[in-house]
Amino acid sequence: MPLDPRTPVLVGAAAVQQREYDPRQAREPIALMIEALRRAADDAGAPSLLARASSIRVPRGFWEYSDPARLIAERVGARAQTQVAELGVLQTTLFGGAVDAIASGAAEVVLVAGGEAKYRALRSQITGEPAPSTPQLGVEPDEILRPAREIWSSLEESLGLLMPVTQFAMIENALRHAEGASVGEHRAELARLSADFSRAAAANPAAWDRAPHDEPELLGGGARNRMLAFPYAKLHTSQWNVDQAAGLIFTSVSAARAAGIDERRWVFPLAVAESNHMVPLSERAAPHRSHGFRLAGRRALAHACVEIDTIEHLELYSCFPAAVRVQAGELGIDPARRLTLSGGMAFAGGPLNNFVLQALVHMVGVLRDAGGTGMLTAVSGMLTKQGVSLWSACPPQRACAWIDVSNEVAAATRTLAVAPDHDGAATIATYTVQHDAGVPARAAVLCDLPDGRRALAVSSDARLAADMCEAEYCGRGVRLRPGHGFAV
Repeated sequence: MPLDPRTPVLVGAAAVQQREYDPRQAREPIALMIEALRRAADDAGAPSLLARASSIRVPRGFWEYSDPARLIAERVGARAQTQVAELGVLQTTLFGGAVDAIASGAAEVVLVAGGEAKYRALRSQITGEPAPSTPQLGVEPDEILRPAREIWSSLEESLGLLMPVTQFAMIENALRHAEGASVGEHRAELARLSADFSRAAAANPAAWDRAPHDEPELLGGGARNRMLAFPYAKLHTSQWNVDQAAGLIFTSVSAARAAGIDERRWVFPLAVAESNHMVPLSERAAPHRSHGFRLAGRRALAHACVEIDTIEHLELYSCFPAAVRVQAGELGIDPARRLTLSGGMAFAGGPLNNFVLQALVHMVGVLRDAGGTGMLTAVSGMLTKQGVSLWSACPPQRACAWIDVSNEVAAATRTLAVAPDHDGAATIATYTVQHDAGVPARAAVLCDLPDGRRALAVSSDARLAADMCEAEYCGRGVRLRPGHGFAV
């Protein structure tokens, strides 16, 4: 069947990476993004595409540019509408918007780029040498995408529970308890999963950390892998001190043909499905569940007319092991399968708000070489929003759809009110222990109350914190005290 000329296709993809010890020699983030786009145009075999872009979209990073997409447009000679997606917006939203604009006829060429130079900034801090960036003042994007609400509650913030490692560790411990695994069995499973991601990174030339990390090291607690928040150690978490950027070029089939792009280079988006329903972790009745992935995955697969077991290539968003393990369960993926192509965010590199772009570049190469279908997922917040995208080197059976399952997820998600303060008995639903220089320092618990509400509490009892890293505390009774303290 002939392709509709308006069919969206990804024709160019490239990533760049630098590791300069002298920050004066290192390029700033916008320079990395522009290089990635230029390489993507070379990858497509059509350098002129950059100047033809009518839309440029960038996810927000650590940098201070007010409209990096406009800087890109100026450097590549494009007269393009600019869009910046703030933190809390799924990276799949950029893909969905790009393919939707092309399919509707609103755009012929869309550029998506993102990048960071946090390693450069770290080296500047260490050496005292400056790492200047291009100033950009008084300029606003044509469109700014913002999340509908905060990704955490004011109580979580007041108790010092905002760090992602803390909240994902609480999700992880709730999942362990639901699975019925012991603390030791669970620790071994995390080491097994992380070791497999490390092996994938070792085979990826673009990975930031290609050094082998075996299961004994990944159990956590050693000098090279200090504990951060029980059960997570440093090598379980996203490595964001990286200098990496990615560039992607989407066009219509008609534009790709007019540019003379080899059809063997084309990769087709089959479906993009996402949930933007936002619930803070402390209000989730089942902290270890994610109805967004269950429903988004089901809708994306149904639209693309494929089954999960037939997806040959997987890249599950991997900021922390809990994200990977929850996704695998909700999507119905055999956890024994390799769940990454790149090596994931701990080893391939996790540039803030940009990993999904980096991962898609890698997936494009795999699909071109091996064929088949790929699944790429995204997370925003503390497993707060969920995105699923499907890709193939073969033309789609149906036109790509951008599917929003937020209302379905809201209907399926049970929430609990959180008591502002509580004095009395409670049961631990989940918990974690924050570490200071690798030493247990502060315990945090999310509790179920007899009246059906929730409560958060913290304790700086070092002896209790140490024991909570060795024994199962989910399901235990505690006494909550006024002022958000607790005792067992």
